Amino acid sequence: MKSMSIAVRALVASAVLLGAHAAHAAQIVVGQVGPMSGLEASQGRAYATGMQLHFNAVNKAGGVNGHTFTLVRRDDGGRPEDTVQGAKALLAEDKPMVLAGFFGTKNIADLVAAGLLEKDRIALVGYRTAEIRPETPYLYNVRATLRDEVNKLFAHLATIGITQIGLFYEEGPGASALLAAAEDAAKRAKATLTHKASYEVGTAKVTPAVDVFMKGPPQAIIMVSTGGAAAAFIEQYRASGGAAQLFAHSGADIEQMSKRLSEEQMSGVAIAQVTPSPYKIANRLAKEFNDLVAKTPNLEVPVSYSMMEGYIAAKVIVEAVRRQGARPTREGMAAALDAMDNYDLGGYVVSFKPNARSGSRFVELSIISGSGKIRQ
Repeated sequence: MKSMSIAVRALVASAVLLGAHAAHAAQIVVGQVGPMSGLEASQGRAYATGMQLHFNAVNKAGGVNGHTFTLVRRDDGGRPEDTVQGAKALLAEDKPMVLAGFFGTKNIADLVAAGLLEKDRIALVGYRTAEIRPETPYLYNVRATLRDEVNKLFAHLATIGITQIGLFYEEGPGASALLAAAEDAAKRAKATLTHKASYEVGTAKVTPAVDVFMKGPPQAIIMVSTGGAAAAFIEQYRASGGAAQLFAHSGADIEQMSKRLSEEQMSGVAIAQVTPSPYKIANRLAKEFNDLVAKTPNLEVPVSYSMMEGYIAAKVIVEAVRRQGARPTREGMAAALDAMDNYDLGGYVVSFKPNARSGSRFVELSIISGSGKIRQ
């Protein structure tokens, strides 16, 4: 009888512990306001799909500390005013613990200027811009900085003896910082920026820029632009007889361009990539990603670098929640991220500190072959 009483008490205690654990378990809402339609829709949707891949896998395995993850998406069509309004509505109605997967130079600038992140003490993990941003509280990225990409491109050009370089870029508040970084990189590479031409933010109006580069063309042109603008530029520049070598930063989505441009137009274009390739098994992260893709029928969009980046952002979010234990909070997310030093996702390392919120230095070049294939 005594032993039965002990057993009963043990069962009751276990039930109490399980009940307490269940009571503390939460549904972690991750909010994305991004381009689900418009010029950059393929990237916005791919980023979301990458995040969902990891969240689904975590939820299927029982969550993290009992917590499960839900991704809530809102479409801004790439319009900055809709990004801010969408974020306000998301925060008020869906109560996300963290934001992720925002796109656009002016979109991010307007979001920060609106003060929503600091007011709601909510972290934004993973975003895409075509500018060199100052460090901003609550704004975390899982990719290398644009400065890292520019340095990589100029260093590569120096190794192949190209010294006369043009810069095609998106006009906006961050343009002056980009131009300064490009001039600095050119100086260190012993090169000269011979031509500079911009296009209007949020558009693909590239004809004036093409005209600039057709006058005394440089040996190479670096494109710091959206995928839609880069595709339009390549199309018009090649049609006009432009023969300079073309190099793009990672925002010029290689998959989006390949849909619009012919193999001949794409041949020889080089693109900086800030994540491991989603197309080959080069490390544990890529294998894990590809295994999940293989097990997931009817993906919303084709596999892409944007999808890999979204997957990385989701892994960082899940890790920040895991580190908080039973009671994750918005404030706890920021604290966990600030302490995430040298977190190895499987061959791709993310590091944050209180005043260093660009989490990676990884940059490599993809080059399009004559047959339209991607090679590193």
